[in-house]
Amino acid sequence: MVRYAKEHKQVTRQRIIEKAGQRFKQDGIDGSGVSVLMSDAGLTNGAFYAHFASKDDLVAHVVAAELRTQVAKYDTLRPGRPGLEDLVREYLSPEHRDHPGLGCPSAALLDEIGRCEDGTRQAYSDGARAILEEISARLTPEDPRSAQAKAIGLFTMLVGTMQLSRALSDQKRADEVLELGIENALAFMG
Repeated sequence: MVRYAKEHKQVTRQRIIEKAGQRFKQDGIDGSGVSVLMSDAGLTNGAFYAHFASKDDLVAHVVAAELRTQVAKYDTLRPGRPGLEDLVREYLSPEHRDHPGLGCPSAALLDEIGRCEDGTRQAYSDGARAILEEISARLTPEDPRSAQAKAIGLFTMLVGTMQLSRALSDQKRADEVLELGIENALAFMG
């Protein structure tokens, strides 16, 4: 039997989390079985339980990792409101809409996360709090707490607009929803 270094196990675990994040956002949590997830990571089903206690355990880790990655991307934006405007335009882009596996976990998975076990919902709550804090700080850098309600409104506007655009079969209408979503979000920001 081959023994791997602890680092190898951690790298493999991270690969499973990353691949599962893409698959969940593409096909949904319920639409992604362990065998497909492990195949995506280039591993056998048997290796799964060396890394996670259950699929629910994996889902919680994926949700936490996806939201951490999303928050980390905010550091690449311009400071303050200009960066928030960039975020709105990038978030409500056809590229984001057309590639859900590479995008925001909220827009892709929110309905399923609401039905998940407590561990996943807690991971989502923690990640969403960090996103809202980032938005609040960009809306009102001198007093982020005062912008919390507006941050919630903006975040839900972005997520809902993306979900609606993805659900429409008429491409022209779906594009229009994104364009109007940008206008509305920028007007909402004031």
